[in-house]
Amino acid sequence: MREGEGEGEGEGEGEGQVSGVGEERKIAVLKARGVTVGFGETLILENLDLDVYRSEILGFVGGSGTGKSVLMRTILGLVEKRAGKIEVFGDDLDTATADERAAIERRWGVLFQQGALFSSLNVRQNIQVPMREHMNMSQRLMDEMALLKLEMVGLPRDSAEKAPSELSGGMIKRASLARALALDPDLVFLDEPTSGLDPIGAAAFDDLIERLRDALGLTVYMVTHDLDSLHSICDRIAVLGERRVLVTGTFDEMMQVDQPWVKSYFRGERALRRVEQDEV
Repeated sequence: MREGEGEGEGEGEGEGQVSGVGEERKIAVLKARGVTVGFGETLILENLDLDVYRSEILGFVGGSGTGKSVLMRTILGLVEKRAGKIEVFGDDLDTATADERAAIERRWGVLFQQGALFSSLNVRQNIQVPMREHMNMSQRLMDEMALLKLEMVGLPRDSAEKAPSELSGGMIKRASLARALALDPDLVFLDEPTSGLDPIGAAAFDDLIERLRDALGLTVYMVTHDLDSLHSICDRIAVLGERRVLVTGTFDEMMQVDQPWVKSYFRGERALRRVEQDEV
């Protein structure tokens, strides 16, 4: 365990926890307790608890407009919360000094929805943005590192000098992932990573995420609505609804939950067809 990382037993996830994570000690890389977020008079999240454990792929799912991306952006500091506590690597983000916050941010990477590459920069320069912000590296070393990250995500070296407008949807996602991996993070946030990809491209991206997790020991926090991703690569799933985490567990455990939205999502016709395909 790195200094400052806490251990958790899932004690904050409440009645909705079905996965039995309390049966063994796990290292909580991220803890949210009592998080409340709102815009104007509208509450989006209220008294939300969530744990994310080291080296797991957590799928974060919920209906449209329930606040999945809002929670991720709140953790990242892009949206202000009204109440609650968020710890990452054992550090309280509210009480961390500027230097401590910078050190935390160097240990996470982010793939935003639609990739969010800077259109005025080529792929190599996009990957180097976190390096310029957080590290003191020579241009030569940054160029070498950018090419290494491209290889890690399965992109050819000649894509480094291309503009984002010259890339396909799948290449944009991979280039964005390369940028998220630029500082060799411990924790990676993925916001709808397979959205907009065809089934073959989505499956290939899922496989890439799983292989990188296994090779690098990454912890992955993945906002998604993709049933294939949830079924294929997620170790655990957290369901957002009614402004809080309703339930956490494996895909199989989700199939046993009787909460109406969870039941319709995981035992609907499309989900059952996906399970049947896997059993064939």
